[in-house]
Amino acid sequence: MPLTSPLLNLRSLHCRIRHCHSSTVRHFMAAAEPISPSNTRVGWIGTGVMGQSMCAHLIRAGYTLTVFNRTASKAQPLVDLGAHFAASPNAVAARSDVVFSIVGYPSDVRSVLLHPTSGALAALRPGGVLVDMTTSEPSLAAEIAEAAAAKGCHSVDAPVSGGDRGAKNGTLAIFAGGEESTVKNLEPLFSVMGKVNYMGGSGKGQFAKLANQVTIASTMVGLVEGMVYAHKAGLDVGLYLEAISTGAAGSKSLDLYGKRILKRDFEAGFFVNHFVKDLGICLKECQNMGIALPGLALAQQLYLSLKAHGEGYLGTQALILVLERLNNVSLPPSDV
Repeated sequence: MPLTSPLLNLRSLHCRIRHCHSSTVRHFMAAAEPISPSNTRVGWIGTGVMGQSMCAHLIRAGYTLTVFNRTASKAQPLVDLGAHFAASPNAVAARSDVVFSIVGYPSDVRSVLLHPTSGALAALRPGGVLVDMTTSEPSLAAEIAEAAAAKGCHSVDAPVSGGDRGAKNGTLAIFAGGEESTVKNLEPLFSVMGKVNYMGGSGKGQFAKLANQVTIASTMVGLVEGMVYAHKAGLDVGLYLEAISTGAAGSKSLDLYGKRILKRDFEAGFFVNHFVKDLGICLKECQNMGIALPGLALAQQLYLSLKAHGEGYLGTQALILVLERLNNVSLPPSDV
């Protein structure tokens, strides 16, 4: 028998092992076989207000889901729908080809994805994909992409906009940064949650979402100031909101939050605490860029006031409380 045969046999065995380990993730490298429930296992980290609805859409679309949440009870509705619960982000990735995450803060993102022992990347097979949908720091998105590439994996930063209603209805705006081919391959997954918009390389999804938050911040200030003004002018605020909704002052923020404010419904579709975090990241990036956005700075201070009053657990529509306190007024509750 030739002396080289054991080496050849070892190479053959190595190739078979590599094929076995990558067989379930090869689909992300080749567009010939689109992602589908039959060839792609999905992991999900973070089943809060947004994540629970987004994940549920994937389960209903037929995908096999493995989920993790620090508070296990918050994942129970998804387990009831057929998801498997895992004990850690690492355990999620070990059973998944694509791992989504939507958690609270950049420190949480770093922990669930990059922790050397419990993080998702440590257990993700070569060819796998991390998709972080948390609003986070662009620099962290680039760091995750670099770490993923070093393991032969892929990473996409894909924060979303549309609030709890958009998550429930599958109509979120998704801002994606990373390799364009990877984002395109993920389209079947993104499409059940909303509309994906490719914004550029790693971190560009986060930059787009932060610009989105800059716009929303000043829009929310304008909305609640207009409501206080209308109330002091003696107008029926409900009629006022209905009247402006079809004019130039109409906005998604008005549609989502106008009636909730009138009903004094401050339940979080998006937490004040998380919005303060987002606006803080925006201001940090403004400093890095050397630009001044005074409207953003004002909005951040107003939302910080809510947090100072212990109201960070409320939804962003609670901004009306700040304007009411400033002006010593209180809008009457309405059942509209």
